[in-house]
Amino acid sequence: MLSDGTIIALSTPQGSGALGVIRLSGPLAFEKTQLFFTPKGSKKWEDFQANQIYLGAFKNDNNLVDEVLVSFFKGPHSYTGEDVIELSCHGSPYILQCIISSYLEEGILPAQAGEFTLRAYLNKKMDLSQAEAVSDLISSESAEAHRIAMQQMRGGFSKGMEELRQKLIQFKALIELELDFSEEEVNFADKSQLESLLNELDKEIRTLKDSFAYGNVIKKGVPVAIAGKPNVGKSSLLNALFNEEKAIVSPIAGTTRDSIEDTLIIEGVQFRFIDTAGLRQTEDAIESIGVAKAKEKVTQARILLYLYDKTTADSILVDELESLYHEDLKVLLIQNKVDLERNGYDKDFSRKLQQQLSSKIENVSLGISTKEIDTLKPLKKELIQTVQSLGNNNGLIVNNTRHYHALGEALKAIENVKKGIKSDLAGDLLSIELKEAIEHIGTITGVIDTDQDVLGTIFSQFCIGK
Repeated sequence: MLSDGTIIALSTPQGSGALGVIRLSGPLAFEKTQLFFTPKGSKKWEDFQANQIYLGAFKNDNNLVDEVLVSFFKGPHSYTGEDVIELSCHGSPYILQCIISSYLEEGILPAQAGEFTLRAYLNKKMDLSQAEAVSDLISSESAEAHRIAMQQMRGGFSKGMEELRQKLIQFKALIELELDFSEEEVNFADKSQLESLLNELDKEIRTLKDSFAYGNVIKKGVPVAIAGKPNVGKSSLLNALFNEEKAIVSPIAGTTRDSIEDTLIIEGVQFRFIDTAGLRQTEDAIESIGVAKAKEKVTQARILLYLYDKTTADSILVDELESLYHEDLKVLLIQNKVDLERNGYDKDFSRKLQQQLSSKIENVSLGISTKEIDTLKPLKKELIQTVQSLGNNNGLIVNNTRHYHALGEALKAIENVKKGIKSDLAGDLLSIELKEAIEHIGTITGVIDTDQDVLGTIFSQFCIGK
């Protein structure tokens, strides 16, 4: 994937725009730019300074292409660690193509996806987890996803991983010291101290692994299924949440036959709301497919908004909720149409429904009216609190599947060491297991040499120009 030449790519999105930015990186970036760029005034190339921006004309064969701004970054003090030029011009596709083609004709290579960041990683401008955070930052669509990506890109996550790795290294050193002095029966740490340290490491890694549930849903958006019997107001709730007509509302049962999905950001957290077909037995072939699909969407959700009204017997509601429930699903029981009730929200009916549900079904009960927007405020608050309960926002958050897997493998190795200590396993065998744990943690930041295929997979997911 990686070449050792000078590369070029468009760093702004394709299409027409007010401005476009073209980036070059490599040993020929300055030299080749001199062929095309003529600065305004009496400036000469030898007078140019790093980290400065210069206005001038970009010409090809003495034909003016555009007036441009050229930014100079001298390696190693640049994003990639190499000589870098960023050229800002008008965002015309024709102008951008002319400039890029001019460089390509001079032997400059088109950059592959993620190649600028890969060079930054290889030149030790950032570690591997920081490089992955660049991609997450670019794709972040909510304040919380942005916060987690920024924390990781600025090295907060890397620091936590390195502290964890150093604890394992220290533990391994104690084991190996005892091996070196085995004939003298020297103890550098008693068994209880070693076990205490292992338990501490075990707890830290488990906490990090548990945070993946939070980090993953924040990164991709929290899936929220809206389900219930026909005509209880599912589509009306979707429309009320988005304050626009997302779904067709009709008094005819079975109007919604397919899932309708859209994203909404509430207090910086992105939710993926899914309006599903009404749950009922039907002989209509198309509607029955919609009902089956609705149940499938609930299996993929982290939160279920189950809508009901008091026209349905509580026993039927309980049976349906029991059939829909799966592990890790938080259920919000939503009594709709409270505006039609003389006394509003019927807490007794809700309490009776909750009491009949299995104790394993974690649930909260609320009353709303899709015609009264203020009644949705407690629902939005509960959605935020549910997401926050998935992880500790003040600690490190794992949102990368590769990191999650590495932590899992490290945890297995530590558990093997704990078992080994209890069974008086030889120190050299304990050392091997500890080495495995250290290596798994090290692969997260790239401290341990990372397979080229893994690097290729990671950086291929980047956009061109980054």
